[in-house]
Amino acid sequence: MSPDRPAHAYLVGLIGTGVTPSLTPPLHMAEAAALGIPYVYRPIDMSELELSPDDLGDILTWCERLGFDAVNVTHPCKQRVIEHLDRVDPTAAALGAVNTVLFTPEGRVGYNTDTTGFEQAFATGMPGVALGRVTQLGAGGAGSAVADALLRLGVRHLTIIDLDPMRAGELAAHLAERHAARVEVAGTEDLPAALAVSDGVVHCTPTGMAEHPGMPFAAELLRPDLWVADIVYRPLVTEFLSAARDAGCVTLDGGRMAVHQAVDAFELITGRRPDPQRMIRQFHDLVSGPEILA
Repeated sequence: MSPDRPAHAYLVGLIGTGVTPSLTPPLHMAEAAALGIPYVYRPIDMSELELSPDDLGDILTWCERLGFDAVNVTHPCKQRVIEHLDRVDPTAAALGAVNTVLFTPEGRVGYNTDTTGFEQAFATGMPGVALGRVTQLGAGGAGSAVADALLRLGVRHLTIIDLDPMRAGELAAHLAERHAARVEVAGTEDLPAALAVSDGVVHCTPTGMAEHPGMPFAAELLRPDLWVADIVYRPLVTEFLSAARDAGCVTLDGGRMAVHQAVDAFELITGRRPDPQRMIRQFHDLVSGPEILA
């Protein structure tokens, strides 16, 4: 870049419900500052703005007209956003979920960094765990990304449980088309039996978030030889993860996925590869900082 030409200043948003406390905006901005990139990232909280997923098309139009470079998209819009895009990356299209939208001269382009983010988080955070049979709770936008990553990681038998059996069935069918592993659907009433024969369980629902407190299932179903992964990262140690650790389970918190999906999204937005280890350190600084504890 010419020394007399100012660096491009990025404007990025996060669309979803209850996203005001999200650590993703400060995480992106801290890494941009470390790289010397002007970068502003703001939450677009549909809860505070009294908007619904039905307003998503209008929100994207506002962002586009106001000069945003990109937006991240989270619950409950990862699947519904696709109808408002001009092009979808093949991986995101196969998953049926998008969490990153770039506003380009050719139109709105959607990507999914949740799946690559979880894959890297699991590979680095749970090395060597058994992957024979795994139970996953949740078949929404994040769930589809995580399930695909689990199968790429080598899970041989995946059981998906969701409050919406039709949604779980559709996800299982899509996964079976792309992977050789066995993928099946079970009802919530089958959860105890599924966990009893599983090596691990992955939680992919909003339960445990600040706006959705609680446990996805009773702590009595946990056992020491069952590994547990939770994609919720606010709070970093959910009630579920705390119970799992008390039960002696190997655990993975949602922070690693949050960081690694942010790494991939940041590179898509700026074209610059960030430093994952620096972002992990920054994430933990944010989690322990006084502004987060207040």
